[in-house]
Amino acid sequence: MKQPGDKVPSVTFHTRQNGEWVDVSTDEMFGGKTAILFALPGAFTPTCSASHLPGYAAMAEQFSEAGVDAIYCLSVNDSFVMNAWAKDQMVDDEVAMVPDGSGKFSQGMGLLVNKDQLGFGDRSWRYSMLVKDGVIEKMFVEDQNAPGDPFEVSDAQTMLNHVTSA
Repeated sequence: MKQPGDKVPSVTFHTRQNGEWVDVSTDEMFGGKTAILFALPGAFTPTCSASHLPGYAAMAEQFSEAGVDAIYCLSVNDSFVMNAWAKDQMVDDEVAMVPDGSGKFSQGMGLLVNKDQLGFGDRSWRYSMLVKDGVIEKMFVEDQNAPGDPFEVSDAQTMLNHVTSA
């Protein structure tokens, strides 16, 4: 698993923007920026839809005031699903949806997990991280030994507390 001080994996995400395919690299996403990326098991899933994504969307202005340039929501889903989920959740540009459809970024983070028992296949483990110019500064990774789908430390309030106390 990547640790603070490590660079984020070098990956290109295939996104759909305004009906067109647009490739976006991690260098473009994180280069010269202070960014938050939070990752979750799946779009439209209960905890992700009820708490994780809405929390970051609701606190986007506070993050911006604290010097965060971008907030990214990553899931091992395709761009069509991520865009539909953003629309369903009424998320505009306050949180950018990142489709890690093949799981390459999650694998590079060391946080790709198998959820076959739920019929999901390989997905991202739930975590959040603060990234400065492509380097991980802080990570909040949910307990991988806990049963189910823990959601204790990767929430928006925990990250905001870190960002405003640093």
